[in-house]
Amino acid sequence: MSTSAERQVARLPGDLAMWLFILAELTVFALLILSFAITQALSGAQFAASRALLDGSIGLALTLSLLTAGFFAALAVHRVRAGHARQASAWLLAALASGCVYVVLKGREFGHLIDAGLDLEYDRFFTLYWILGGFHFLHVLPGLLLFGWLAWRCRRGVYTQAGKHGELESCVLYWHMVDLIWVLLFPLLYLQR
Repeated sequence: MSTSAERQVARLPGDLAMWLFILAELTVFALLILSFAITQALSGAQFAASRALLDGSIGLALTLSLLTAGFFAALAVHRVRAGHARQASAWLLAALASGCVYVVLKGREFGHLIDAGLDLEYDRFFTLYWILGGFHFLHVLPGLLLFGWLAWRCRRGVYTQAGKHGELESCVLYWHMVDLIWVLLFPLLYLQR
């Protein structure tokens, strides 16, 4: 005789539409990263000199803030699945705060680069840096709005019914896509020599 755990059908977390959206976004980023790699192969010395103008410690702090936000968001999903939506709300607010650290740091970095004249037209490296970094930044902002919205919905008890967390899971999956892309961009933009 099979147990209820054995009869339980494995399902993909979140909604299929979010998975398709993530696949589309990853494809766009893959093409941008490929463009970066090809251009770097053609202009290696220029890329090395320009990359040296970036502060790797800022890149590391950006990475830690995004990954921490993703960890807190994953804890929120875990709490909702365990039937503790109010606790999930607190984890989502912590994810929002951690993600806001990224926004502040990235905003300061962008401001510093503009003040130093390292804008979109400075050279090929910075053209691609601004396109990749800016496009990623534009993905972070809606993720932060989603964290706030999800925290509010958790507080209101929207996700208390077992198995009805697809919306929450989809939004957290979106954030994990943002994390994944940054984990690829960080060494590409800041560390490669």
